[in-house]
Amino acid sequence: MTLIFTPVGPVLETCKNRERAEQSRAMARKRASEPTTITTKEAIVTSDKETKPPPPPPRETSNDQPIAPPKKGFIFKLSLLLIAPYSYLLLFHYQIQHDLIKPILINAGLSLAGFFLTVKLIPVASKYVLKRNLFGYDINKKGTPQGTVKVPESLGIVVAVVFMVLTIVFQFLNFAPDSNWLVEYNAALASICFMTLLGFIDDVLDVPWRVKLLLPSIAALPLLMAYAGHTTIIIPKPLVPYIGLKVLDLGFIYKIYMWFLAIFCTNCINIHAGINGLEAGQTVVIASAILIHNVMQIGASADPEYQQAHAFSVYLVQPLLATSLALLSYNWYPSSVFVGDTYTYFAGMTMAVVGILGHFSETLLVFFLAQVLNFLLSVPQLFGFRHCPRHRLPRFDPQTGLLTGTNDGTLVNFYLRMFGRKTENSLCVHLLLVQGLVASSRVWTSLSHASHNFGTRERHWPQARVPSFLIMAPD
Repeated sequence: MTLIFTPVGPVLETCKNRERAEQSRAMARKRASEPTTITTKEAIVTSDKETKPPPPPPRETSNDQPIAPPKKGFIFKLSLLLIAPYSYLLLFHYQIQHDLIKPILINAGLSLAGFFLTVKLIPVASKYVLKRNLFGYDINKKGTPQGTVKVPESLGIVVAVVFMVLTIVFQFLNFAPDSNWLVEYNAALASICFMTLLGFIDDVLDVPWRVKLLLPSIAALPLLMAYAGHTTIIIPKPLVPYIGLKVLDLGFIYKIYMWFLAIFCTNCINIHAGINGLEAGQTVVIASAILIHNVMQIGASADPEYQQAHAFSVYLVQPLLATSLALLSYNWYPSSVFVGDTYTYFAGMTMAVVGILGHFSETLLVFFLAQVLNFLLSVPQLFGFRHCPRHRLPRFDPQTGLLTGTNDGTLVNFYLRMFGRKTENSLCVHLLLVQGLVASSRVWTSLSHASHNFGTRERHWPQARVPSFLIMAPD
C-alpha cells in the first residue's frame, strides 16, 4: 500500500486566494449597488441618473445674441421735429395741384411702410453679417465693457435694398411707360444701385481711400448721360458789374461740375463720421431740408416742368428719409449696429442725384456746408501733406467717458478743440444742430426772398404766405 503525501502549504494558499477573490467580488457588487461619485477639478459627476440635476440651458454665442431694440421714443420726437414743417407746407401752406400732391402722398405712404420694414429687417440682417464676421468694435468706447462687444457692420445694405424696392414699386404706380421722366428716374436708380454695390464691396474688401475717390465717378456715369437739364448759372448780384453777365452758360463744363458734385457728395458723408449716429443723423437733417426746399419751390412756381423737377426730387428723398430714420433708431448712441461704407455711399449718391435732376445742385452745396468744411480740414491729410491715420477719431478717456480732440483734420476734432471735451452723444447732437442751423438759414433765406440766389432754376423763389405769428406789428 502506497501513501501519497500532499504538501499542506499550497493547499492553504489556494484557499486564501479563493477567499480574497470572493471578498473582491462581494465588494464590487456592493459598489455597483451604490451611486459612484467622481471628483475632478472642474465638476462632480454622479452616476445616479435619477438624482442628477438637469443640465443648464446652452449659452447664446455672440452670433445669436439679439441687438439692442430700436430707440423708438427718440425717433418719434425727431420725426415730429423734422417732418412737421414739411407736412405743414405741403398740406396747408401752399395750394398744390391735385396731380402733384397725389403721387407725393402715395410715395409718403410707401415710405412709411419702408420705415417699419427696415426696422424689422435690421435685426435679421445683423445675425447674418455677424456669421460672416462682418463686425467691428466701437473705438470710442475702448476700455469699457461696451468696447468689447461685436457690433454688426454694413447694415446700410438693408436701407439701400428697402429703398430700391420702394422706388421701383412707386415707379410702377406713378410713371406711365412713355413718361419723359422715366429715363432720368431709371438713370438715378442705376447710379444709386451701382454706388450701393461698390460701397458693399468696400466694406468687404476694405478698399484704399484713393480708390474710394474713383468709385463714385464710375457710378455717376448713368446719371450724367441721362441729364437733360440746364447748364447755366446765375451770377450773384454783387459780381454782375464785374463780369457783365447775369446768366452764364457753362455748357459741357457744367456736366463736369455735376460729376465732381456726385463724387464729393458720396465721399463727404463717408469722411464726416466716426461717432454713433453721425452718418445717419446728417443724412436725416439734410434730407429734411431738401424736402422743405422742394415743397417751397413747387408751391411758388407756376412752371409745370419746374414743379415736376422738384416733385421728382421728393419721390426719392422721402424713402431716403424714412429708411434712414429706421437705421438711426439702431445707430444712435449707444449704437447697436454700424452703417458701413455701404450706407454712406448710398446716401451721398442719392442726395447728389436729387440735387442734379431736381435742378438745385447749388443749393445742395449750401446744405452740405458742414461737409464742405470737414473736407477742407481734411485736405492736408487726404492728399498726403500730413500723416493720415486709418481712424481719425478723437481720443476717448474711459475714466470720464469724454472725448478729446486730436490734431487730425476733421470737423469732429476741430469742434472738440474749439469747445472742449464732450461725451460722444453730446458731440453728435451739437454737430447735427450745426448742420440743422445751416440748412434752416438757407430755407429761411429762400422764404424771405433773398437777393443772393444761385442757379437758373432757382430764381423762382417762393411767393409764400408768411404765417401771421411771424409778422411783427408796427410800433
